[in-house]
Amino acid sequence: MRDRIDLHVEVQAVSAADLVLPPPSEGSAEVAARVAAARDAQTRRYADHKARTNAEIDGELLETVATPDDPGRTLLAQAAEAMRLSARGYTRILRVARTIADLAGAEAIGRIHIAEALSYRRQAPRS
Repeated sequence: MRDRIDLHVEVQAVSAADLVLPPPSEGSAEVAARVAAARDAQTRRYADHKARTNAEIDGELLETVATPDDPGRTLLAQAAEAMRLSARGYTRILRVARTIADLAGAEAIGRIHIAEALSYRRQAPRS
């Protein structure tokens, strides 16, 4: 069942000390602009397909637009084995990595995008 959830992000409670920190370097308007640019890139990329977003791609189209570079492919293969990813989990990592690359304005998916996508997978508790 966990395999059907794409992103898991744990958020710590905000402490009093956190409240006096300077504001983040990237504000809401900047984030919104990056998201809009990423959505525009996806709209252009899938203009000739039924898909509209990275979440909707599969099969050959996924291979075409979401194949990582060699270091990314190596990391993904190692993670797939170590995390025992199913085929569904593997393809979801690729879709999330494609979106992360879009948000960064990158044409290709690199190791850094795969690493970030993997970081959003829920890890089994370690004993």
